[in-house]
Amino acid sequence: MELFRLILLPFSWIYWLVVKVRHLLFDLNIFKSFQFDIPTICVGNLTVGGTGKTPHTDYLINLIKKEFRVGLLSRGYGRKTKGFRLVTITSKAKDVGDEPLQLKLKHPEITCAVHEDRVNGVVELLRTSPDTDAIILDDAFQHRWIKAGLNILMIDYNRPVYNDFLLPAGNLRDSISEIKRANIVIVSKCPSNISPDQMNLIGSRLHLSKNQSLYFTSVRYGNPVPVFDSGEEYVFNLNSRVFALSGIANPKLFVNQLEKNYKVVGKKSFADHHNFSVKEILSIFEVVSNDTFVVTTEKDAARIRGLELPLEVKQKLFYLPLEVYFIDNEENRFNTQIIEYVRENKPNRSFY
Repeated sequence: MELFRLILLPFSWIYWLVVKVRHLLFDLNIFKSFQFDIPTICVGNLTVGGTGKTPHTDYLINLIKKEFRVGLLSRGYGRKTKGFRLVTITSKAKDVGDEPLQLKLKHPEITCAVHEDRVNGVVELLRTSPDTDAIILDDAFQHRWIKAGLNILMIDYNRPVYNDFLLPAGNLRDSISEIKRANIVIVSKCPSNISPDQMNLIGSRLHLSKNQSLYFTSVRYGNPVPVFDSGEEYVFNLNSRVFALSGIANPKLFVNQLEKNYKVVGKKSFADHHNFSVKEILSIFEVVSNDTFVVTTEKDAARIRGLELPLEVKQKLFYLPLEVYFIDNEENRFNTQIIEYVRENKPNRSFY
């Protein structure tokens, strides 16, 4: 693996040069960023693969919607369509992407849209819902055509950026020097027993300024929930037989959670954002026993819901919900920082 990485390093240097030149053009205002006169919160990362953006976006929506009307704009990664599309509770993942659909299903009252062009996407979203008070930009940290009012950068505790390389030798899609653009840095997927010394060490290696806020979060899983409305309620216990099915970037935490609480009789992992087929789902049920349930992730459930499956299969499909929580009860500090930003930036719904 190390030899393979060394072979790819020259290509990473070329990638670094391209990234640096692009950022320089924005920094010098040769490439111009649009800034909307409405609170815009960007949630992004520096790496490919899962850093926990979706559950943290879910947390943000829950927080902000208590007081303000929220709009969510995503590129809609993995969709088969182009252009601006509103996400509805009847949308299909292949048309709008799995993550926007997952969040719309959890928060049907918000305005959720997808567009590969973020600037025009915000314009269209505000045209559709002119009473929107704040917009959350999903995975837009590298999309500098929009200058967000608040940048939240996600870093996976298990894959620290300071130990990584740029693509293709590593998983970084952006230079770690761009951490300086973040207002808030969240180290996600931390062990619940992370020590103060560990947090201090991570903070020191990120080289944050005094104006940047650092938080540490972990995840809390709930009990399995039926993927389909026709799914029958079932109380899982330590003897419940489950088959772990996933199509996410890093399924390790998901599988570990199932193995800790149930009898995992099999597992199958696909690539991130994998579009499941009816054949793939049915093939799993052909090899598992009748007393086995197939449990997937919440994001995968958004894609599986669009499949036409037999009723007896639907009744055996469950997903594992999760939520984030802040280490050391720091959620009050985080919540205050977010709400104060939104309150202090009243929307006039124009841009310049």
